[in-house]
Amino acid sequence: MVEAVLLDLFSLPANLQSNIQGLLRNTLETIEKCSSIPAPFVYVMCCQKQGSERNSKQESLLPALREVQSLKKRLEVVRALTTAAALYTIKQRLDEKDLSIIKVILPTLRKDLMKVYIDHLFTAVYQFEFEDLQVASDCENLQIAEPRSEEQTLPAQDVALIRSEIQLYLESLPSLKGELTILRSSLIPDDIFLHGFTTRTGGISYIPTLSSCNLFSSSKRRDPQVVVKENLRRLANAAGFNPETFHRVKIDHANAVRIMGKTEPDSYDGIVTNQKGVTIAAPGADCIPVLFADPVRKACGAAHSGWKGTLLGVSMATVNAMVSEYGCNVKDILVVLGPSVGPCCYKLPHESAKEFHRIDPKCVRLFDSASPYIDIRRATRILLESGGILPENIQDDSVTDQNQNITFCTACHPDKFYSHFRDGTNFGTQIGFISIKD
Repeated sequence: MVEAVLLDLFSLPANLQSNIQGLLRNTLETIEKCSSIPAPFVYVMCCQKQGSERNSKQESLLPALREVQSLKKRLEVVRALTTAAALYTIKQRLDEKDLSIIKVILPTLRKDLMKVYIDHLFTAVYQFEFEDLQVASDCENLQIAEPRSEEQTLPAQDVALIRSEIQLYLESLPSLKGELTILRSSLIPDDIFLHGFTTRTGGISYIPTLSSCNLFSSSKRRDPQVVVKENLRRLANAAGFNPETFHRVKIDHANAVRIMGKTEPDSYDGIVTNQKGVTIAAPGADCIPVLFADPVRKACGAAHSGWKGTLLGVSMATVNAMVSEYGCNVKDILVVLGPSVGPCCYKLPHESAKEFHRIDPKCVRLFDSASPYIDIRRATRILLESGGILPENIQDDSVTDQNQNITFCTACHPDKFYSHFRDGTNFGTQIGFISIKD
């Protein structure tokens, strides 16, 4: 079932503008007759010439469409200087209406180009089907070349130009929801390490549950990798690290640890390094982003610790990797727990709660209920202390000076943090990051 139609007129030369009205009317009447729903949303993509009046072409197009009654409030002409800008604007309209199934009608010569733009600006959440633009008899000269065969692809230099166009456009967008903010721990010495925990402000992600500095993309969410990359670029500029030497864990909700410089596992929730200038990071959107720093041996680590990873001991696995790989003394290692869902909000089924109750009964509240409240932070601290980390070398929500607290509850602060627990499946992600200064 097609939910929206994108009519791509971006490449039509100026001397053929007089043909557009008839072409539009014929095409949209066909769409109206053949659509599986009464009236899909229709977006017409046109090129805006530098310095031209923004609405001039839209005004010239709309009279031709007055007869298509069902489209009165479901049609929008989108004009922009570049294909990237036009398509990103249309993506925003689709996301506002939660539309995912799109028919693209376009000149045959534009199909391979459009597929590259779509691959970069959309995720697997969206479904696209393509249809060649059928021109009216008075527009025969629009078909100016033979169709490209299915086997052919765009030359690499053309793909590179498209990527560059998209990147430049995204870089030009204003930050949303306020300035980019980084939380830092007073426990980690800033003369040796660069580190921080991100909040949700200062990026370009516009979908409400992802806005604005979302730092994770997946096939199940609507934020594409290029947007996450731009958010990361802005974070790197603000924090002072190189995004080209940035490495994030590949989440498996387990306890595997990657050693930077050695073969990368398929998935891992911990990562350690002693290389200067390499930034490592762990995401969190309720799960705990945990940072580790040894100022004596000058090594660091990051771990993603959800309830499963906590029970599997991912934090101590990261500590043990630093000890075995870099000769760290466990008593020198500093550990900071970042923003994560607190015991005030987080519940698990009773069977899972039993595992936390075994660590310490104080990790569970309302234990006899079907879904007790769980304190994964307390469990993490207990496991770390049991492994030899000094209590004073762990910073979490138990700090006496609340001005030093950076382990906020993500679910309780929608203005500052993302939360899977609170926001559902299309949630955003913040990170904890650390590196050794050059």
